[in-house]
Amino acid sequence: MDNMQYDLLALLPEMVVLGMAMFILLLDLFILPQNRFIIYGLSQFTLLAAAFFTFKTHTPAVGFAFSHMFIDDTLSDVIKMMMYLGTSLILVYTRKYLQDRQLYRGEFYAMVLFGLLGMMIMVSGHNMLTIYIGLELLSLCLYSLVAFDRDNPRASEAAMKYFVLGALASGMLLYGMSMLYGMTGSLDVSDIANGIAQQTKSPVLILGLVFVVAGLAFKFGAVPFQMWVPDVYQGAPTPMTLLIGTVPKLAAYAMTVRLLVQGLHPLALDWQDMLVLMAVLSIIIGNFSAIVQTNLKRMLAYSTISHVGFIMFGMMSANANGFASSFFYISAYVLMSIAGFGIILLLSRQGFEAEEIDDLKGLNQRHPWFAFLMLIIMFSMAGIPPTIGFYAKFTVLQAAWQAGFTWQVVLAVLMATVGAFYYLNIVRKMYFDAPEDNTPLTAPIDMRFVLSVHSLALLGLGLFPEVLLSVCGHSLLISLQ
Repeated sequence: MDNMQYDLLALLPEMVVLGMAMFILLLDLFILPQNRFIIYGLSQFTLLAAAFFTFKTHTPAVGFAFSHMFIDDTLSDVIKMMMYLGTSLILVYTRKYLQDRQLYRGEFYAMVLFGLLGMMIMVSGHNMLTIYIGLELLSLCLYSLVAFDRDNPRASEAAMKYFVLGALASGMLLYGMSMLYGMTGSLDVSDIANGIAQQTKSPVLILGLVFVVAGLAFKFGAVPFQMWVPDVYQGAPTPMTLLIGTVPKLAAYAMTVRLLVQGLHPLALDWQDMLVLMAVLSIIIGNFSAIVQTNLKRMLAYSTISHVGFIMFGMMSANANGFASSFFYISAYVLMSIAGFGIILLLSRQGFEAEEIDDLKGLNQRHPWFAFLMLIIMFSMAGIPPTIGFYAKFTVLQAAWQAGFTWQVVLAVLMATVGAFYYLNIVRKMYFDAPEDNTPLTAPIDMRFVLSVHSLALLGLGLFPEVLLSVCGHSLLISLQ
């Protein structure tokens, strides 16, 4: 196989997503509104086709395409498969909401697929320019989706905040990349690592590292770059909040592995200190801010900041065990968060947004099964056994403890107890308060079924965590060799 054939084969899943996104955008011009289910079906088919080609082109060896600008390894394939699954679940859960609010348009599905393409490029980027292009493609799609409901002033305000702060963060990341390029003479991740290892540490290198870490922290929503998270989560329509807060975190994790672990590993002691500070502050501020919230989406925003702190506990260990535990945690978080927003979308209906915590009052009396599913989700987010959330927290804290971060782990355990308070408060309202609304549930059968299986999977993966943990650990070890 010559180089051009290998390059195109490695890029096949991306080409499928790009081609179908453009086809859906054009098809929407000629399709009647009542036939939009065709676009929904084509979007799901696109994800299935991309997963098929990702699986068929997978090889255990690490391969490079387009002059080392694109990497095809086990880590990228596993993360892409997770992103296909997450995006597919998002499309299932958001369909009815969009139909009820006249937002069921082809542009939504095209933008989701273009955003997925940006994430795939971020995951497989082995050159700072490639990673940045993927990041900008994803960011532009997310900005547009937040403002998708043009008649909603809250959504427009959230989009403007997200755009301004996102542009600032992208500029910081690009500035840091330019400094690293100036000091090493290369944009290739491996060449940067070799270039840094062969020279003495300089203030310009450290300053470049600071800007890169700041850009990554913004994409995660870590303190002190978390100011956009609550406002955007609350202001954006719920399907867009679901999209912003879940699958892109996988791409942000992959970008962190490429830049910090593979590219800037010689500076590990320096970025370790930054991650420790951000992890501790994220857990403290996220949990204490979430306690006082009455809006469910805003509470989940602050809980996301707390979860990001736990993800960084694995990363700050700066070893293979820590990175694997972070990968496991972020995979569990994405599954938990999609399920949580799925319940919110399930309870929303035409003319009613299930956004307040009080909207869940008496859910057990109205819909006992979905109250039980929400209980599993909240238990998992709180880290209560035997859910996947407990094992995810356990693995990252164990990795940090073994790396010598004793007092940080003790603090994290105390903060996890604080976090359990506001998650269990939702459970209390569902089971012990009287319902304020007795409107029957009108969700489609496919959404109910998928959400049920999805939520029960949080319990199943908690009972057998080694399945997901072995996949995360194996893919990461192969890629870091």
